Amino acid sequence: MPYRRTPAVQARMDDRRHALLDAARALLADEGYGGCTVAAVAARAGIATGSVYRHFPSKSVLAVELFRSVVTAEVDAVSAAARRPDDPAAGVAAAAETFARRALARPRLAYALLAEPVDTAVETERLVFRRAFRDVLAARIAEGTAAGRLPRQDPLLTAAGLVGACAEALIGPLSGAVAGGAGADTPAHLVAFTLRALGVPHADDP
Repeated sequence: MPYRRTPAVQARMDDRRHALLDAARALLADEGYGGCTVAAVAARAGIATGSVYRHFPSKSVLAVELFRSVVTAEVDAVSAAARRPDDPAAGVAAAAETFARRALARPRLAYALLAEPVDTAVETERLVFRRAFRDVLAARIAEGTAAGRLPRQDPLLTAAGLVGACAEALIGPLSGAVAGGAGADTPAHLVAFTLRALGVPHADDP
């Protein structure tokens, strides 16, 4: 008869796994992926290094699970921001602003998620989640074009361009913020850029 874990044993395993992910998230925010070694995660969680492999068979699996857990929260925050305004263009702009403000509030973490060199498995996840961000924006753009509140355009193409541009535009300010530099004006600039990209006049336009 195969061994089956009791509910109590499974609960302890789940708690340990959550503790490891919490430790990995803290390390990622402090040191980026370079600091998220299996030994460092184990030490942060207060367990033996070998015990990590009972929950994550490799460092790559741990890194992917870590990326998913962090970026899912970011997608949820951006999605909530995009839904709040009644005006679709304002919703897309709010999403871009939220993305930028959250990134600059935790620059080392954001840089790790957006640009730090990572293994192929995590890079693949980056592409998956870029599409998730794209789809959030595309839904509001499609709503705006259907209602005649935005110029006719390809919602997926515009959304993909905005996601790529916002991510690329943040890399420099994030690097500066990690080093103690400035980036406070970046969210406002990205809002203006987003509205112009959508074909919506901005207050600063001539």
